[in-house]
Amino acid sequence: MPITESVILGKDVKIFHPTLVNLYGCTIGDQTKIGAFVEIQKGVTVGARCKISSHTFICEGVDIEDGVFVGHGVMFTNDRFPRATNVDGSLQSEVDWKVERTLVKRGASIGSNATIICGVSIGAGALVGAGAVVNKDVPDYSIVAGVPARVIGDVRTRR
Repeated sequence: MPITESVILGKDVKIFHPTLVNLYGCTIGDQTKIGAFVEIQKGVTVGARCKISSHTFICEGVDIEDGVFVGHGVMFTNDRFPRATNVDGSLQSEVDWKVERTLVKRGASIGSNATIICGVSIGAGALVGAGAVVNKDVPDYSIVAGVPARVIGDVRTRR
């Protein structure tokens, strides 16, 4: 699994096991840490001072701002209606579907094994509980949990 020449790495980026990641066409900000078995696809931007934990998949269409924590095994999606083939049976290519963008705002935290459905925004300072399935926008500083994720609190009043 490579780190291709198309990757832009900021200053002091730490990739704990460079032979056990797959990074291509992405930009990683200063002082960000990336664990083993992480894939970050083309066009993704990860901000400065983020932590991307092991076994996480960040697909094309995702932008992560500064200071974001992404737990182990977090999965992002970029297509609400994925298909391998077209109606005529031909294999789909990039021209057959449109990437839906996802934004994770500064200081947010995403718990282990969460799934982030494309087209959402996770607010600044928000906390996504482990195992949650986020299918709609998460307001700034909200705590969300469950399947589907629902607001259960505010990080400014619960620690």
